[in-house]
Amino acid sequence: MNKMGTIIGFTFKNKVRTKSFLITTLILVLLLSIGMNIPYFIKVFKGEDGSGSAQSPGVHIAVIAENGSRAAQLLQTYAQQSGTGATVVPYASENDPSLKQALSDGKVDGYLTLTEQKGTGLGSVVYHSKDDSSEEQSFLQSALQQVNAQLIAGDRLTPQQIAAMNAPVQLGTEKISADGESAEGKSHSLINYVIVYVLLILFFMSIMMTGNMIAAEVTSEKSSRIMEILITSASPLAQMFGKVIGIFLVGLLQIAIIAAAIAANLMLPHNSGVLQDFNLDLGQLSVSLLVFGIILYILGYFLYALMYAAVGSIVSRTEDLGQAVMPIMMLGFVNFYVPLFSISNANTMLVKVTSYVPFTSPLSMLLRIGVGDVAVWEIILSLLILLATIFGMGWLAAKIYRTGVLMYGKRPSIKELRKAMKAYKI
Repeated sequence: MNKMGTIIGFTFKNKVRTKSFLITTLILVLLLSIGMNIPYFIKVFKGEDGSGSAQSPGVHIAVIAENGSRAAQLLQTYAQQSGTGATVVPYASENDPSLKQALSDGKVDGYLTLTEQKGTGLGSVVYHSKDDSSEEQSFLQSALQQVNAQLIAGDRLTPQQIAAMNAPVQLGTEKISADGESAEGKSHSLINYVIVYVLLILFFMSIMMTGNMIAAEVTSEKSSRIMEILITSASPLAQMFGKVIGIFLVGLLQIAIIAAAIAANLMLPHNSGVLQDFNLDLGQLSVSLLVFGIILYILGYFLYALMYAAVGSIVSRTEDLGQAVMPIMMLGFVNFYVPLFSISNANTMLVKVTSYVPFTSPLSMLLRIGVGDVAVWEIILSLLILLATIFGMGWLAAKIYRTGVLMYGKRPSIKELRKAMKAYKI
């Protein structure tokens, strides 16, 4: 056990210090940071970052209307009561020098030209701006609808009645199962879809990268004949499980660094409202998704890591490693792409079947837990099948590793490997 602990510590320290780990992790962190800050960079390049700008946050619109225009007054009143921080300023004409100066200084987003028709509300309405944003569109649509209703109703309705009349009806939804029973509580928030999508990519990359790392480590030691020296100081089983656990810690460290980078970017001042902009609420995040996600990642890692270690032990040259691990990589791609392409509908028969197949269940079951409908007994059954497969794969990988690390030359056939395995008992 002490020897295995030494191997775990040595493997972890050795891999963390390698240039490949450092460069890969740095590139991932940089790409994530750049991607999360692209909207801010665009604003900076456009000069909309707020530094040195006289314009305060919100919508700022000028209205071209005659003095005493009822529509302009109603727009101003609505802007003051809407709580959006919007401002509406009337100007005499489009050629007003103060309007042109306000547009040039960025104090006004654009100007509105409108006409009134007695008894029938607003006539033609045109909004002039350099960059018509969705925020301006949303404000104008709501404001002009209120103004138009007020102009038509005149004094017959109060502003509160008109606001109530124009308020959108809130439509509640309730999911039902196939038998018509209520499925309340099973709806999933948008944040769960985002977390599932991120975890799928993160876990797939981590499992594949660390798995290839294990296979390459074993093959390189075998091809350089270092394995013959190592085999005398520690048993093959201690070496295999020591490498698997050591590189597992490397994968966890990499995931922790990436998670910290995401959290750090979200805490930046210009990203403080990014979750609200996309209607994401961390308070709606399912805790069970994170708990089961960690469990499924650990189990999925050990299943694939043991396969990579076994395959790496029967390859004598690093040049042949890519071809040898290709079947495992294909399984990994199936494990990733089935849930990825089913994220919009996690209750298909394909996802349900793959959530019980041990080689695909880690990510398929993660999808069902996050954004699908899954019973507790289904999760337990899937985990038990996965655990049983890991124990079986551990026994088989130990047999292959024990014999494969000392078999040189061409890659042994299955018949030769079985014959050699019979000579050793695990």
